[in-house]
Amino acid sequence: MRSGVVGLMPAYPREITPQTAKRLREQGFTGVTVRIPDPLEARRDEYERAGQILRDGGISVAQANPAYAIIIDPNAETRQLGIRGLQAACQCASWLNAGTIYVRPGSLNPSGAWTPHRENTHLRTITRLVDALKQVVPAAEDVGIPLAIEGGSVCPLDTAERVRDVIEAVDSPALRFNADPVNFVRSLDDLWNMTSVINHLFDLCGKYVVCAHAKDITVRSSLPVSMHECLLGEGYCDQVTYLRRFEQCCPDGFVLIEHLPDDKIPAAKLNLDRAVQEAGLTWRE
Repeated sequence: MRSGVVGLMPAYPREITPQTAKRLREQGFTGVTVRIPDPLEARRDEYERAGQILRDGGISVAQANPAYAIIIDPNAETRQLGIRGLQAACQCASWLNAGTIYVRPGSLNPSGAWTPHRENTHLRTITRLVDALKQVVPAAEDVGIPLAIEGGSVCPLDTAERVRDVIEAVDSPALRFNADPVNFVRSLDDLWNMTSVINHLFDLCGKYVVCAHAKDITVRSSLPVSMHECLLGEGYCDQVTYLRRFEQCCPDGFVLIEHLPDDKIPAAKLNLDRAVQEAGLTWRE
């Protein structure tokens, strides 16, 4: 497995410089996520330049992360705009020479893709998701870069079972899984038993994993219960088991630290390095 980060990057690919790659290498990373703010308006020269600068500096584009309209939206026009955005993102990823293309299932909640809605897991919503993904996978197949879909308790892919079922329903080698067990913590029982959550996720979905996000979760002393993300290494996620399971199914894949401000990333990297050592593993170049 290889070490990467979602962060330490400018907002737009055109702003990437050799110093960007140098900073990433100095903090011990060999991969990074590059955001695609508007796939439908992307310029090939900007993305090819960005990818080359990073490669010249020893950094792989582990994941291309595009912005796009909600692909499960009940409105057909909005849904089709999201599908077109993801299709265009596949081309952008090829210009970057990216390893994976990040996919958010979305939410029916207008507050954002990672917010709850009571109809997110209804059959009609899942059906729209499968239909949209079937329209996108040919574009990923054409460029030879897998779509890495993520799940979580507030979105349509709220369980390991549903992740597996949707991937199998789409039935394309271009649709794979972006592992992130913290997203699947639904209760205190899950929090206290993160090892079981991790093992269940990999038992059902490990063969589809192509990339991973690394973060941590803890609980506030409050009623009702309130769980939130925290600095990697300071919560309840069993990072050692997580890293071992990821290495078993995706030894050449990237583990990407995410959801931290840039000034917190070095501490998270140090804690993750310690977990790698405890797991008896090493980072690959």
